[in-house]
Parts: sequence; structure tokens; C-alpha cells
Amino acid sequence: MSALTLPEDDWIRGISIKQPWTAAILTGAKTIENRPRPWKPGWVLLHASQQIDRSALRIPLVARTIRDQRLSTGAVVGIARITGCHQDPEGSPPCSPWAQPGSWHVELADVQELPLPVPARGQLGPWKTAPDLLDQVFQQLPGFRP
Repeated sequence: MSALTLPEDDWIRGISIKQPWTAAILTGAKTIENRPRPWKPGWVLLHASQQIDRSALRIPLVARTIRDQRLSTGAVVGIARITGCHQDPEGSPPCSPWAQPGSWHVELADVQELPLPVPARGQLGPWKTAPDLLDQVFQQLPGFRP
């Protein structure tokens, strides 16, 4: 992909998520990511944090969803588009089986897994992506158009 086809400046952020939650997003089943604060719509690099949430591996919904998925850590493993962010009204049922009460529910769409993880350091909250990291990610997604 030519760099000329991509927007310029700060158009894509990174989001760091522990495994196995990242793997569940990559399957397309987990379309809600729980966060303590709202996030703005736009494209994000999906970064698998260094740590694995071992207790989540015993949750039946998670175990069924991530079966046969690799649990890469410390790397960008895909991209997704945030389409919205909301909290469920008090007393209402959760918007998704993945939604946690009291959290902001970041709505994810257009998820694309990278063929190969790209090693990267993530951080809490939305983080700016370095140009060389973006180059490595988009080399693997030649048909991507934001």
C-alpha cells in the first residue's frame, strides 16, 4: 500500500488489550471492549498487552470463542474501527454478553487480523502510533482503506 493512500497526521490510535480478550475481538465475536472512560470513534491498532488475563481463560464464553486462536502478546495483532461508545442505562440488560456493567462500551467494527504480529509497546489509554509501526502494519494489509 502506498503511503499516499493513507490519511496524514494523527488519524489512528493504539488500544492495548490483554489476551484472551484481544483474540476474542479478532474472531469477530467480541464487538464490545470495556473501558473506564469513553473513547472517540475512529481507527485503532489492536495491541495485545504483555500480560494474559489467566482467569478469563476459564470463562466458557471466552474459551469457546478463542478456541484454536493464537494468544500473541506485546504486539499489534490487528486493526478495528471504533463506531461508538456508550454505557448501558441503569437497570437495563447488557448490550452484549461481553459488556460489563458500569463500564464504557467501546463499539468495534471492521476488525482485521494481521497475518503476523508486529512487536510493539503499548500503554494505557489511547496512544499515538509511530510512523514506522504503521508502515509495518499496513504492509500486511495491502487492501486496507480507511
